[in-house]
Amino acid sequence: MIGLTHEQALAHVTSENPAFKVVEQNIRGVSYRVFENAPPHIAAMLHGSRPQHNDGVLEYLVFEGERWTFDEFCADVNRMAHVLRDQFGVTNGTPVGIAMRNCPELMIMTMAIASVGAVTVFVNAWWTTAELDYALSDSGAKLVFGDGDRFKRMQPLQDDLQLTLVGVRDGEAIAEHSYTNLKNANKNSAIPDVVIAPDDDFAIMYSSGTTGHPKGVVQTHRGAINAVMSWLIQAVMAPMVADAEPVSNNPAPRPSVLIVTPLFHVTATHPMFLLSIAAGAKIAVMPKWDATRAVEIIRDEKITRFLGVPTQSADLMVAARDMNERLETLDFLGSGGAKRPAAQVAELEELFPNAEVATGWGMTETNAIGIGMLGADYSARPGAAGKLYPPLQDLKFLDDDGNEVPQGDVGEITIKSPCNMRCYLNKPDATAEVFQDGWLKTGDLGFIDQDGFITIVDRKKNIIIRGGENIACLDVEGALHRHPAVAEACAFSVPHERLGEVVGAGVKLKSGTKATAEDIQTYLLDHIAKFKIPQHIWFQTDPLPRGSTDKIDRRVLQTACLKNIT
Repeated sequence: MIGLTHEQALAHVTSENPAFKVVEQNIRGVSYRVFENAPPHIAAMLHGSRPQHNDGVLEYLVFEGERWTFDEFCADVNRMAHVLRDQFGVTNGTPVGIAMRNCPELMIMTMAIASVGAVTVFVNAWWTTAELDYALSDSGAKLVFGDGDRFKRMQPLQDDLQLTLVGVRDGEAIAEHSYTNLKNANKNSAIPDVVIAPDDDFAIMYSSGTTGHPKGVVQTHRGAINAVMSWLIQAVMAPMVADAEPVSNNPAPRPSVLIVTPLFHVTATHPMFLLSIAAGAKIAVMPKWDATRAVEIIRDEKITRFLGVPTQSADLMVAARDMNERLETLDFLGSGGAKRPAAQVAELEELFPNAEVATGWGMTETNAIGIGMLGADYSARPGAAGKLYPPLQDLKFLDDDGNEVPQGDVGEITIKSPCNMRCYLNKPDATAEVFQDGWLKTGDLGFIDQDGFITIVDRKKNIIIRGGENIACLDVEGALHRHPAVAEACAFSVPHERLGEVVGAGVKLKSGTKATAEDIQTYLLDHIAKFKIPQHIWFQTDPLPRGSTDKIDRRVLQTACLKNIT
């Protein structure tokens, strides 16, 4: 069946394909549309996807020369699930931390933790000791799996927080427990017998907000799985729509994805890792970004799907040109975490003609599902974010008083979906501020046109997005104010050609003190992650500008400082 509109294709799939049957479901007192026949939890999705991987025999995971079939991956997951339960007493609801660079053990442990009904606490691998202290205290995670660099920062906290550390890779030499030894000692690769409800907690991911400390976003099994299935249904619908490419007689290549962004962010975990399981895709994982190496992996592993922040797309173009590689297996080139420059769209289409260039918008709070578009729609509207992914989400745009604005007017993007987070961990006031009757206020401002395409114009939150990494201005300001010479400080975004934005700050020093930008930047290395440190610092002789409420006027200061940027 081809030649349908998107709406007709959606109606056909949801009515004729039992996997995508949609029903109303009451969740925490609110009625949502959900996929009735979705797997009840993440472990069920993992093991139920075995047929999509040719009954487990297909190669599933590639990492720097190491390879796992799908069955081998699942066996490691099951062994570590038994280790969690038998060795460490982990059970339903137990928070377990993961603190490491991208590596197979991160994915194996995510699935193992989920398989015993515990809750994965994703720790940002770039955090300092103080930031790790906050997240581990906030989440209550006492058992942490991590690599060497993370454990070196975590060791000063071990006694106070009563942490049990399990070393992975280079962390095995310095931690009290070794991942390899624990896995090899446990031969039980049977699926654990655990009762997990769809609305039990699956994970906690920390997302920078407008307060100094990041907020723990609590995601449920149902939320993550319904997001995955919302992406899956798009692939089922695609061949049916009127403008679809003619169906070839040749079998489609097996989907394969390259993970280049950190797996402690939803951009990598949800539309890449979790989706790869249900879609029967192979995944290749990079421990850190290297454009030349990415080109080699795409070429050698026949990667079809690439999703990274816009700077990575730009880097990939440069490396591919330098290496004279066309990367003809790529059929999807997505962007997440930050808005892609409009001019980059046509460049990508020209260099990678077989790939549909795509953009997307989602949040940690929405399990990464949200808005997106690709191909001709994106080419025609390179400044837009796309359309709302069907069929579970509802959307409205609100003014400051909570009223809906007319079509075409700017308002706060507000979404109702079973994929939305359950809450902000230990922050009932912050949760109540963004949630009302199941509707999530995103803090992003945008408008929708008559064809349903959404453009995001600004952020209500004081967030700087540096190469896809969210940075709270108040987080930076809190660190700046710790410097003994700083009297006042205000952080803001500074446009950057490659990263999109970097951190800038206006600073007034205390009377009688001296400090250079280099002095302050060096001092901050011990207080906040390196990517949060202001790249530009403007010293002010007068008090920082203030508005009518006597709060520092961030935009006035930003405008004045950027006039003097070098």
